[in-house]
This record gives sequence, structure tokens and C-alpha cells, in this order.
Amino acid sequence: MSGTPPAESVLGSPVRRRVGLGGGAARVELADGRTVLVKQGVPTAVAAEAAGLRWLRVPDGPPVPAVLDEQPGLLITEFVPAAEPEPAAAAELGRRLAGLHAAGAPAFGAGPPSTPPQAWIGRAPMRNVPTSDREGSAWAAWFAADRLLPYLRQARDTGDLTGAQAGSVDRVCDRLPSLAGPPEPPARLHGDLWSGNVLWSGAGAWLVDPAAHGGHRETDLAMLELFGCPHLATIRAAYHEAAPLADGWQARVPLHQLFPLLVHVVLFGRGYAERTAAAARAALRAG
Repeated sequence: MSGTPPAESVLGSPVRRRVGLGGGAARVELADGRTVLVKQGVPTAVAAEAAGLRWLRVPDGPPVPAVLDEQPGLLITEFVPAAEPEPAAAAELGRRLAGLHAAGAPAFGAGPPSTPPQAWIGRAPMRNVPTSDREGSAWAAWFAADRLLPYLRQARDTGDLTGAQAGSVDRVCDRLPSLAGPPEPPARLHGDLWSGNVLWSGAGAWLVDPAAHGGHRETDLAMLELFGCPHLATIRAAYHEAAPLADGWQARVPLHQLFPLLVHVVLFGRGYAERTAAAARAALRAG
């Protein structure tokens, strides 16, 4: 960002200090004592993030930063100072994540209200088009069509997945109805809940950078496990106490991890190919 940071004119206070955080984000300290987060990005991605943050603010859910201002390509939110992860905060996150999921969504694939079908997960496009009904059995067809196959096609076309690796994911898509577990209603998901999007603070664990949509609650939990998360066992235990998961959820973790793994193949290439294929094989064995 060049020139005077927009926080000065938008928030009505001179900027005292600006610290770049990478990825188009900056911590901006204002003369009136407030500190805000200013992010620049693709206008559609910024709009999707702002809508997702607003949609995730539910009474029993985890805290998320308040949206202070949104302009084309520019987002200003509350700044959350970081702290060390604590077990008590992890347990509270588990309970509140159950509350967020219970807030529900109109359908699988539904994005936040009044948002277009074009959405984003990180820097990858993501399609948010609601299924025609709320039946839990609709999840398998939607997950295959809108969360696995688009990224599988792209990874196969670029050669980042071999024929054998792609074939394993294809077989998962074919068998998804039998792999999906008991039907569940659409949950309100963060949608990109890897550990880097959990911000530990003295006020608890906050959720940031969502790819919010209606989906299966096991997907959020599987993403938390994908790259490791502090106090994950505590988070899971508190979640399960508040909202028990269906039998067999452990065996379905690789199935739900296929979505973010395929996105990583698309964004970062063959380094994630074998891990993606291994998750597909594990999902098939579990079924």
C-alpha cells in the first residue's frame, strides 16, 4: 500500500505506525490508541472474507475480528494481539466451534448471505452454490462435485497428480455416498480451518481468514488436524462433549482432508501430491 494508509481517513484518526505483516496485511496503530488490521487483496476475495467474518459471528461461536470497514480490494478489521496457546482456551475453542457449526447453513455449498458463487480458499477460487435441499444425504454428491473434482481436474491437467494418484481420488468420488457416514444437516463452517487461521490471544482462540460456507462439520475438524494444532486433543474432546461426532469419525478424517490437500496441490504443486493420494487411499480403506 502506498501513500497515507486508508485507516486514517476511514477511521478518523492519524496513523502513528504501520507494520507490514506480509500477504498484503499490515498492523496499523492509530494516534487515538487503537490498533487495526488493514488488508489489501483481490476485490472479490476481500469481499468474501468480510462476508465470512460477519457470518461467523454467532453468539455461541468462537470470537472473530470485527469488520470495521470494507472497500473494493481493502479490508479493515479489529486487530487481535497474539499470545501463547493455553489448554483452557483450547477447550473453549472446542465448545465454541460446536456452537458455530450448530448455527447451521441454508444448504451445503451455501455461502454467507448475499455473496456470489465465486468464493476463495486462500488464493484458490472456490465455488459456493447451494444444493437444492438440506438433506444430509446431499452432502456426498456436493462434496464430490464442488470440493474435490474441480481441483482434481486442474491438478491432473497440469500433471501435478499422476494418473494413479488422480485415479485414487476419482474412486473416492465414485464411492462417496458409502464413505460419508451418517447424514448430518449443513453446518456453518469456517471452511479453511488449518492451525494458521486459529489466532491464540489472551482473550481466547480467534478464527481468522475464513472460506465460510455450509458443509459437513467434520471437515473443519479434519482441517485442524491436517498440519497440527496446539492442544488439538483438548479441542476435540471439548467439541465431542458439546456435540458428539458420529461413530467412525476418526476413519473419515482422510476423506475430509482431501479437499484442502487438493487445494494445496493446485496452489503449490507436486509437493502435496503423494500426501493427497495417501489420504484418498486411506479414505477408501476406511469404507
